[in-house]
Amino acid sequence: MRDLSNKDVVHVVSNGFEFLQFRRLLEYKDIINHAYSVGLNTNFRTARANKELLSDQEYENAINDYKGLCNAINEDYIKAVKTNQDHTNNIKIVENKVNDDSPDFNLHEYDRTDGLITNKSDIILSTTNADCILLLFFDPVKRVIANVHSGWKGTLQRISVVAIKKMIDEYGCNPKDIICCICPSIRKCHFEVDKDVKEQFYNEFKDLNEIDDIIEQTSDNKWNIDTVLINKVILEDLGLKQNNIIDSGLCSVCNCDKIHSFRVEKDGYGLATALIKLC
Repeated sequence: MRDLSNKDVVHVVSNGFEFLQFRRLLEYKDIINHAYSVGLNTNFRTARANKELLSDQEYENAINDYKGLCNAINEDYIKAVKTNQDHTNNIKIVENKVNDDSPDFNLHEYDRTDGLITNKSDIILSTTNADCILLLFFDPVKRVIANVHSGWKGTLQRISVVAIKKMIDEYGCNPKDIICCICPSIRKCHFEVDKDVKEQFYNEFKDLNEIDDIIEQTSDNKWNIDTVLINKVILEDLGLKQNNIIDSGLCSVCNCDKIHSFRVEKDGYGLATALIKLC
């Protein structure tokens, strides 16, 4: 097994399942539980609110992967709610698990939703990715958690900022208390774009002091963009402390033997899952 552990994440194997955990969040393991799957394919991308577009076998495989991952961190998968992601900046508050006896994860309830927030215990917030950024937020003072999917379109819409503002408005969170953990995702080294996408990023973020580090021209018609750095900067600008923004430092493309990558896997891409839960 190739170990992905580094100074900020630990690579765990439990009951045959592999996952990453952030060392910083493990300091609060009496308050929260979390994981980022390694090697699994928790693929509900075609479900769009139910399983009619998945074969029975595909649906069963995805359920079993969720069940196994949750069991590996001593959680019950039936408590999971999941965003039905659509590259929006829509964030929803989760007050309860609808259909407590059903493993449908409330996909219909959270359709076209890319972030979830709760202060309720025993609700597992779940997002999935294959290159996109997943952000786990935790306020240990107010005991509020969030799980946010920020692909390049979500980053352009500043969904991470939307999430923090919602934590402030709904729960009175202080940005200085909030911890943000950035899961494995595509990094600047492999996020190459054409001029049309580059222009969108430049127009949105040209006022940032770090813009020259964020956008780098690599050839006449290609640019590499650092979406992770963008999220770090805009979160700091909102009041998060630099030492409270913890980056896994793992590129999904560079580590595609362990982490799902749309750019590598193409149409047959799988999905990893990030989970976070208040105890």
